[in-house]
Amino acid sequence: MLIWLRHYRRDMLAGDIGAGVIVTLMLIPQSMAYALVAGLPPVTGLYASILPPLAYALFGSSMVQSVGPMAITSLMIGTSLASLAPPGSALSMVLAGQMALIAGAILLLSGVFRLGFVAGFLSRPVMSGFTSGAALLIASGQVESLLGGPLASIHLPSASIGLASLLALWLAKTFLARALNALGASPKAAEILAKLAPVLVLVAATAAVALLDLAQAGVRVVGEIPSGLPAIALAVSAEHWQPLLRPALLIAFMIFLSSQSAAQSLAHRRGERIVSNRELLGLGAANLASAVSGGFAVTGSISRSAVNYAAGANTPLASVISAGLIVLALLVPTTWISWLPLPALAATIILAVLGMIDLATLRVAWRHDRSDAAALLATTAGVLLLGVEEGVILGVVLSLATVIWRASRPHIAVIGRIPGSEHFRNVERHRVETLPELLMLRIDADLFFGNVDAIVDHLEHLLKERAAEGQSTRDVLLVMSAVSSIDTTGLYVLNEINRSLHGQSINLHLSEVKGPVMDRLQRSELLKRRLGGRVFLSTAEAFNHFTEQAARETWCI
Repeated sequence: MLIWLRHYRRDMLAGDIGAGVIVTLMLIPQSMAYALVAGLPPVTGLYASILPPLAYALFGSSMVQSVGPMAITSLMIGTSLASLAPPGSALSMVLAGQMALIAGAILLLSGVFRLGFVAGFLSRPVMSGFTSGAALLIASGQVESLLGGPLASIHLPSASIGLASLLALWLAKTFLARALNALGASPKAAEILAKLAPVLVLVAATAAVALLDLAQAGVRVVGEIPSGLPAIALAVSAEHWQPLLRPALLIAFMIFLSSQSAAQSLAHRRGERIVSNRELLGLGAANLASAVSGGFAVTGSISRSAVNYAAGANTPLASVISAGLIVLALLVPTTWISWLPLPALAATIILAVLGMIDLATLRVAWRHDRSDAAALLATTAGVLLLGVEEGVILGVVLSLATVIWRASRPHIAVIGRIPGSEHFRNVERHRVETLPELLMLRIDADLFFGNVDAIVDHLEHLLKERAAEGQSTRDVLLVMSAVSSIDTTGLYVLNEINRSLHGQSINLHLSEVKGPVMDRLQRSELLKRRLGGRVFLSTAEAFNHFTEQAARETWCI
């Protein structure tokens, strides 16, 4: 806890202060926008940006992670609360805090019980598919706010502000950094200024609404933002614990995955290490802090964390400074915020989430592994057609199903010796030496209940194929160099293979059995008295043995 503070140096302060100011400029409009996505009053986004970063700074392991509201979790909150409370109502705020409380408790307990390994339950392609689907849902949900009404009855002043803001944001995202570089700005400064373009666009839109009195013309604005700090209290609805449990569990899962992804990416750039279980503790504490301070579920934001890092953040003090500046923003008169037009906020949301659509991973997966690409597309479709919660569940199921499917189809190679060496390779890929009555198989997977049938089927197919070609088989050698474990089912199947081969007058041999596997096999009946052949230390030793045996038999003839 606070290890970073004990090792803090004065030369880090300038970077942390600069990053804290820059992230605050990005966070104020972004947190209010994501509160709207969650179906909550905009001020709750500001409340969720004060205590959570402080709590994460105490327990988290990332030095530059920016914790606060995020698009995907906001969408999940809004979807979950839609059937329980009217958007923007007092009850919706209570339930959002209650959901943060449950998610925080789940994350905190997961950290205590060291469950950080759950991050591996969602593959990158499936996570990409979920993110892309959620981004499309969020963007489509903001179209009505952007245009001031449904497509059939667009409100012209609102649509003008929304579309002008969207165009300005797109131009800034596409060209501003390059233009600033051309004017002499450093790449780092140009990147940061381009990221802050939404602030300038929102300021311009707010000024236009105030000066032209567009609110009177029907342009919807944020409205009154209560000044002052949120009360530290915990309001819960006893009758809603059960309906909130499943969505809160899924949100907790998504919080950890998103934050872990952002933290790992930046830690690699900084040469640091992320501790998964400390991340769980930090994120759990952050969400509990949000629950008691009028906020909603928070997570590490990939985009804000990247800006925090690029702006020179060295430690979590940058996030502490951001939280302090938001406190100041709430303590001064907040009238200026009330003129912020919702169409402009919708434009910032749309452009931000469309940037989350990950076509690059789809292209890589399509070239590298079509099953991953299919899982990505299925997850995206699941989110769009079934819903966000169902999309998360589908993503986990598809990730696990992909693992099981691959594990059930182990790679098995018929091998031979590279001439003049002790190296053995696949006969289909290399010119190798083989012996007529010896079948050497390398099993490139652990033996467990899910794949042993495939191994037996493959072996039987090879023996029948050799017999059909007129090749007799007297010895089968299983090369176990890639086998790290054999479960009970695998042991039973090895016994069955040995018994079946013995009935065909074929001896079963093993080679390159790893120590932990050998320890277990030596306690089994297979090695004690049933194995028809031998266990060789190396494949080269086995091949030399059978070569010499064949030579002796030829000499005797």
